[in-house]
Amino acid sequence: MSERNIARWTACATRGAVVSARRRTRLGGAVALLAAALLSGGALQAQETVSPSGLGRPLTDAEQHDRIVGPEGADLPPGSGTAAEGEMVFARRGCSACHGPTGLEGPSIALVGGDITTRSNYFPIRHWPFAPSIWDYIRRVMPYDRPGILSDDETYAVTAWLLYRNGIIQQEEVMTAETLAEVRMPGRDDYQQPGTWTPETRRGFRILTEP
Repeated sequence: MSERNIARWTACATRGAVVSARRRTRLGGAVALLAAALLSGGALQAQETVSPSGLGRPLTDAEQHDRIVGPEGADLPPGSGTAAEGEMVFARRGCSACHGPTGLEGPSIALVGGDITTRSNYFPIRHWPFAPSIWDYIRRVMPYDRPGILSDDETYAVTAWLLYRNGIIQQEEVMTAETLAEVRMPGRDDYQQPGTWTPETRRGFRILTEP
């Protein structure tokens, strides 16, 4: 190979290497831009998942459970429980430590029987107008020292036991989202949907005066 051909070959190889390097640089830049766009889109999607404003964060599993079930029971989750199962849950989960083995002994409030009086600071269960509200309160607030530890099935069971102990359902009845919503509470007829409050507004329940 002559010196002229060698020079030409060297020049071509050099230009080829430069062009390849430039192409790799452009390709790398395009990949980097694509990755940045994907990440940016993912971040925007994550923000939209949180809220339209991009503030806050998604709910945790525990917070998902901390939902309020309305009095109609439309938001009750799947599950079931009986009074017999509820009695065992009541003892196993430590409910009896506050309310007594049968829900009467205390030292906390009695869960069986009772009337609303001028000295009462709570509503006895049989005076609650809607059975799903009992499930909701137990699931979110009880036990007092460990609220939220009861499963949905356990909550159905304890609710069934308390309803049975108060003479509202039969012992063999199974409480589910459907059957609990159909329970007719004894105090239902005494309850009135509150309207706009005024000083003359009648209470939605009857209060007994103590002698």
